[in-house]
Amino acid sequence: TQTDLFSKQCRLLHFAPEAILEKLFRQSANIDYLSADLDSHRAMQKVDITNIQYPEDSFNVIICTHVLEHIPQDIRAMKELCRVLAKDGWAILQVPVDINRRKTYEDFSITSPAGRAKSFGRSDHCRIYGLDYKDRLQQAGFEVTVDKYVKSFSKADIEKYGLEDWEDIYFCRKP
Repeated sequence: TQTDLFSKQCRLLHFAPEAILEKLFRQSANIDYLSADLDSHRAMQKVDITNIQYPEDSFNVIICTHVLEHIPQDIRAMKELCRVLAKDGWAILQVPVDINRRKTYEDFSITSPAGRAKSFGRSDHCRIYGLDYKDRLQQAGFEVTVDKYVKSFSKADIEKYGLEDWEDIYFCRKP
């Protein structure tokens, strides 16, 4: 799915901003940009993703990359993202997905950093998403397209741009 992000006026909410994307978004005259995070000193505003302080339909675009796997109440966070997304808007909500796992694995009895690292791959993760990630987004209220965009790149370009050839894009709209 290609977007009109850089050609149309929009209000963009960017969680856990990556420096390279933040710079690009801030330089775009058509983007009213807001970066948000609960802990990062780099974000423009401190925002709890499970209780976003903005009204319904506040943002035309939401970018949230590799955040939800850190959030114990991920479905609540997804519902909040859906709530603040404008009806004509879209969101890209990326998480690491284990493509060999049908169902997301989470066990909230595992609380130690060592236990989480062993069970979820990192000490600050709460789960390992499976192929049901799309279903979880839909449960939160989104219409979801799983876009295999990276497959359109050559192997050389995938390496050049540091992409993962297995990572699909989860493109979400508010119905």
